Amino acid sequence: MLPTHIKFTFQYDCKQLQQELNYCLQREWPLHFNSQDFNGDWRSISLRSTSGMANDIYAHAGQGVYQDTPLLAETPYIKEIIDSWKCEKEAIRLLALAPGSIIKPHRDIGCAYKDGALRIHIPVVTNPGVKFTVNNHNLQLNEGECWYMDFSSTHSIVNEGLSTRVHLIIDGIRNDWTDQLFENHGYKICEEPKANEFDEEVRNKIIAELELQDTDTARNLIASLKGTVS
Repeated sequence: MLPTHIKFTFQYDCKQLQQELNYCLQREWPLHFNSQDFNGDWRSISLRSTSGMANDIYAHAGQGVYQDTPLLAETPYIKEIIDSWKCEKEAIRLLALAPGSIIKPHRDIGCAYKDGALRIHIPVVTNPGVKFTVNNHNLQLNEGECWYMDFSSTHSIVNEGLSTRVHLIIDGIRNDWTDQLFENHGYKICEEPKANEFDEEVRNKIIAELELQDTDTARNLIASLKGTVS
């Protein structure tokens, strides 16, 4: 079975990340756009967006062409981290979850490595009261670590601590370089399901959820899934 999360072996410099975060905190951080998916205070600021603006925090795979925001040039260590990922990048954001806030259990269809996308989480500041659950696995993400999660699986986050949790989140597009990286960390590409392995009921549920996204990537996935109907 494919893993729904991977902790990579490399570690980033917490001090440099937090110094650049402090600079970013001087800017305006809009509330997250998925208001139905959380209670409390969940905010974000962009280092890459479709408009090139830092307050444009929308992040949907395949939605337009992404470009660096001015904030990325002002955060050189974060840019160094991003450049070390040898793949095409889409949205890149800092996301802050305030104490007492909850991101409710939900799924982001198409946001999985098997679908050609990777979402990387790097905790910049966190606390022991942050509970991150993916596919019923309770994860402890520590500052400076680097994680992949399959967000097409059910996931949720609760911040029961006394401080705000901030993650750097990189959305990338799968390629040969990332395939090798994932294989080296236990992800067996040969075990990925083929589209025609879904039964009709599961296929129809996936198509229904993809239709709600209304993006080019979602439409391509729908066409692929419909093409497998016998």
